[in-house]
Amino acid sequence: MSAISSRRQFLTRAASAATVFVTGSRAAADNPHYAPFDQLMAGFIEEHKVPGAALAVSHNREVVYSKGFGIADFDKKRHVEADSLFRIASISKPITAVAVLQLVDAGKVHLDEPVMNFIRLKPHIEPGKSPDPRWYKVTLRHCLQHTGGWDRDRSGDPIVIPNKIASALGTRVPVPPEDVVRYMMGQSLDFDPGLRFAYSNLGYLLLGRLIETATNRRYEEVVRQDVLAPLGIRNMQLGRAMPERRAKGEVCYYDSKLGTGICLYPPRAGERVPFPDGAANFEGYEAHGAWIASAVDLVKFASAFDSPSLCPILSRSTIQSMWQRPHGLPGHDAKGRPLDSYYGLGWSVRPQGPHRFTTWHSGYISGASTLLVRRHDGINWAVLFNSARSASGKVLASLIDSLRHRAAIEVFT
Repeated sequence: MSAISSRRQFLTRAASAATVFVTGSRAAADNPHYAPFDQLMAGFIEEHKVPGAALAVSHNREVVYSKGFGIADFDKKRHVEADSLFRIASISKPITAVAVLQLVDAGKVHLDEPVMNFIRLKPHIEPGKSPDPRWYKVTLRHCLQHTGGWDRDRSGDPIVIPNKIASALGTRVPVPPEDVVRYMMGQSLDFDPGLRFAYSNLGYLLLGRLIETATNRRYEEVVRQDVLAPLGIRNMQLGRAMPERRAKGEVCYYDSKLGTGICLYPPRAGERVPFPDGAANFEGYEAHGAWIASAVDLVKFASAFDSPSLCPILSRSTIQSMWQRPHGLPGHDAKGRPLDSYYGLGWSVRPQGPHRFTTWHSGYISGASTLLVRRHDGINWAVLFNSARSASGKVLASLIDSLRHRAAIEVFT
């Protein structure tokens, strides 16, 4: 089948997903008060030819709306439900950040100590090279704020070179997060730690190793038991690359560009597959981008910080530290003026007045686009898509962001 006809077939199937929603949602009975959310999502997936989506909204720490839209699996004719699980990509980062901050609360780690104090891995040093001593100046805070010294626009992102890493280490793909860290420990930083902001997946893989060292437990176990379970979140877990290994209730993923690649995972290792189905080193994303969750799970997580004195997983002072402005260029422009928004400890942050912050995180990988927003007024939402881009090639989470704010204002004012 040609790329053009395959693309046309994808768009036709995606359009049918919108029709499925319009003719009858499989979610709970409609509440007229939340009709703006229904209308927005129905119109959005139809206009942008999105296969499937889920939306959940909370208000004053209570989940007030949750629905699935469109198709979770074309082949099995399975609809998206309110509790369907999606890859959330980089929304994994605030989850990892909270696990680190719990260790800060417990006095097991300190934000301004070197992260290398907790890394028990042997670096891979290439012949003729020496370790960069600046690695030992990278702190937990630097990793959390993306100021550790790694710039993927300058030296590339290690998460997309599993074959190169495996070759250098004499191992095989897929590459576990520990091997990504080992390989990068032999590479030089791109700038001095703390100097500026540069988004870094690597910093969060380091934090995953820190969590394991500080607790003597596996990263996923720590997050599920210590971060999620106290919030009543039971189904969130690290995702799996291959369709046959995915969790019960998880959606299928559709690359709007119909991208393919060579599968890294058995039983189809070496075969050409759709990119979301094993061509990326997905399970190695772990602490920076491999979690799966429902939209309801995510708004429960976000709502935990709306009333700091009642939060069951972090202290009030530590919650406040998540929103603090970084010193220097990461939080200010070249003239020293505060930036309108910045990256705190695991979240993007926009101050809305004294002690009032809107915070958010998005996620993007092949086959998934996601957005989690915590508004300063107690309204939070998560919107998850099982495709990354619209029919016109635009990132879905970016397209829906301002529309979702307007719908929230209409419902809650």
